[in-house]
Amino acid sequence: MKKILFLSTSVVLILAGLSLAGCSNGGPLTREAWGINLGSQQEGIWVSGQGKVTVKPDIVTMRLGIESQQNTVAEAQKKAAEAMDRVMTTLTGNGVADKDIQTQSFNIQKVTRWDNDKQLEIVLGYRVGNIVAAKLRDLKKAGAIIDAVAVAGGDLTRIDSIAFSIDDPSRYQEQARQKAMADANATAKQLANLGGVTLGKPTYISESGYVPSPIYSGGMMKAQAAESVPTPISPGEMEVSLNVQVVYAILK
Repeated sequence: MKKILFLSTSVVLILAGLSLAGCSNGGPLTREAWGINLGSQQEGIWVSGQGKVTVKPDIVTMRLGIESQQNTVAEAQKKAAEAMDRVMTTLTGNGVADKDIQTQSFNIQKVTRWDNDKQLEIVLGYRVGNIVAAKLRDLKKAGAIIDAVAVAGGDLTRIDSIAFSIDDPSRYQEQARQKAMADANATAKQLANLGGVTLGKPTYISESGYVPSPIYSGGMMKAQAAESVPTPISPGEMEVSLNVQVVYAILK
């Protein structure tokens, strides 16, 4: 009990001393004098804004390649290399730059099956796969290039997927950012009006955005030989969106 009484008395004395110090300076004791900083992030009007811009993609990225299965690794690799060379020549011959062609995967796999009678694994052959990502900057030629690649690679041709994207999204991000800030400002003004306060300047701004990028999906499928009508490819539209979080001061 004596210890508790002593601590309580000490706290009272400290508080009394600080109060006297505040009064001796000629003014009331403020939270700054106490060394307390609640922080401006707990004050103001917090809002979020969103900006969206609809864009036509200007890049199409195709994942395509060759898959060859033969009795030996050497045979499978030779067939795959010959077919892939024809595919690469077709791509560059149709205006695809070397810098826009990138190897995505190369693999050699043993193909087997399980024999229940013999209770052992039977080797059926070896499969070689070679996949590249080719970036096309002329979307109008996409269908014709797919058909040309199918002819070049023949039955060994595989088409993994295609995806559309935007080469330079920065200018669209600027437009989305302007819309997001305008959206946040409109919300803050409405809240200030409803709350009967005067809206001040932003004291905190944070941004988060989303830029569409190629997304590959699906497994490899055999490409059919080109018909008289080119393969139809429709790029459609994409959306560049951006979000902002803004804190506005309240003027009293």
